[in-house]
Amino acid sequence: MSVELPDRVRVRPATVPDGGILEGPRVLRRLPEGVEERPYELFAPRPLGRVIGAEIGGVDLAEPLTPALQAELNRALLEWKVLFFRDQRITSAHQRAFAAHWGELETNPFIPKGETEDTTRFTRSATMPAFENIWHVDVTFRPAPALGSVLRLIEVPPVGGDTMWADMAAAYDNLPEDVRARIDGLTAVHDFVPGFARFSDPELLLRHQDAFPPVEHPVVRTHPETGRRTLFVNQAFTTHIVGLDREESDRLLRYLFSRAHVPEFQVRFSWRPGSVAFWDNRATQHYAVNDYHPYARVAERVAIVGDRPF
Repeated sequence: MSVELPDRVRVRPATVPDGGILEGPRVLRRLPEGVEERPYELFAPRPLGRVIGAEIGGVDLAEPLTPALQAELNRALLEWKVLFFRDQRITSAHQRAFAAHWGELETNPFIPKGETEDTTRFTRSATMPAFENIWHVDVTFRPAPALGSVLRLIEVPPVGGDTMWADMAAAYDNLPEDVRARIDGLTAVHDFVPGFARFSDPELLLRHQDAFPPVEHPVVRTHPETGRRTLFVNQAFTTHIVGLDREESDRLLRYLFSRAHVPEFQVRFSWRPGSVAFWDNRATQHYAVNDYHPYARVAERVAIVGDRPF
């Protein structure tokens, strides 16, 4: 005997809800297609997430890196996207020396400096609120955004203050085929003003408008070392998609921004004194959880000059 189903049962939801996230299985591929798992010789990464994030034990960041160790750490960075080091006793000079193994260090005129021009210092307290609690990629307003960043906390709050990272290659892998077909080949505009306007001196922004005009980057970039396709728009700096009207661009960007919110693509790190994080800015977004007010949280970051996305 056949049963007539009411409309609300018979009609299935749209393949891609407007700005929503569908339940069900995810494609969780940590390595590029065709790359096989290989053991490490100088350390053993301890995974913190399925596709992103691993702790590296037995490496002292206060010591110079040998070429062999730097090569293995670079492989780990490409495979895990963000590396965590515990119980490090390092200075700002050690931090800069470690990061410099990956390239020239960049400066950032919008964030207070540490002891050198290429060190940025984030001081958060009861009177200095945080604004890093948004999913973002560092300095995508530059023609060549940072390759990666090394962050250490100088003062850790007694509770809260975690940082989260999202694997944007996994985010791209899990887009519906029709969405991937739609966005491949599109470019988007990135601008520093929206990312800094709410908490920066307007005169500071005005002084740097000529030095940092809006730039275009592909909506989907190709990682220069792994070859993986990576979703490359972020809520802090991406303003619109070129060639789309404002309403369509906003709707599509809202959907793409929300891909970083999927927990299966994320790792969350709880800081302790002596902790250091090193992430691949070409493959990830990150979010500093602002749940520690009014406690202090002080961090220093150095960033490595990257290349132009393609």
